[in-house]
Amino acid sequence: MNIGRVLDHLRSDFPGVTISKIRFLEDRGLIKPERTQSGYRKFSGGDVDRLRYILRMQRDHYLPHKVIGEHLDAIDRGLEPPAIDGVVPTVPKVALAPDGLPSPESFRTTSDVRLSRRELIKIAEISEELLAQLEQFALISPRPGTGHYDTDDSVVAKTARELAAFGLEPRHLRAFKTAADREVGLVEQVVAPLQRGRDAAAKGRIEEAVSEIAALSVRLHATLVKTGLRRS
Repeated sequence: MNIGRVLDHLRSDFPGVTISKIRFLEDRGLIKPERTQSGYRKFSGGDVDRLRYILRMQRDHYLPHKVIGEHLDAIDRGLEPPAIDGVVPTVPKVALAPDGLPSPESFRTTSDVRLSRRELIKIAEISEELLAQLEQFALISPRPGTGHYDTDDSVVAKTARELAAFGLEPRHLRAFKTAADREVGLVEQVVAPLQRGRDAAAKGRIEEAVSEIAALSVRLHATLVKTGLRRS
């Protein structure tokens, strides 16, 4: 849509918005509408939603452009923007089954969350030293080429922090990584025959089988640990 139609969408909620205001926000890099070959701006529905967010943060919370830009950057990276009085974005909740164990769907779901080192330390409430130790023992590693961390890294970091309260250090947790690698190898062995198919259906069957086996494996592992502790 052109800039005139954008104003029509926004003026009911933001009567004071003008073309000059929208152009100013574009100059500040907060919105980036497409341009036609003739140089005219073309706005998408997503651009309008972005403008609504910017204008609401300015009107209701008096946030400066720099802070709003940080919020938008977090949203663009798959994060939830921080609370108005917060410091860093928060990681979306991990999908868990009703019994507290990961469901097959949680293994199929891929997260687009990208955390910086500072954000991971802040969100997981760990020290730089603990993160370095987790990386040393291959429990956490940034994504190749980006240096960012994901949701799984934040879960591992939080869990390691909680285990540290009981005297379990990252070097002790290496046994968990070894056990997990063995389970991964077993899953790969089971689905290997399915990999001979090269059509899209075969790929779908592999993904479904992997998620189902992974969830069952975690359930079995957790139940065996619980049973062993109860009988000890």
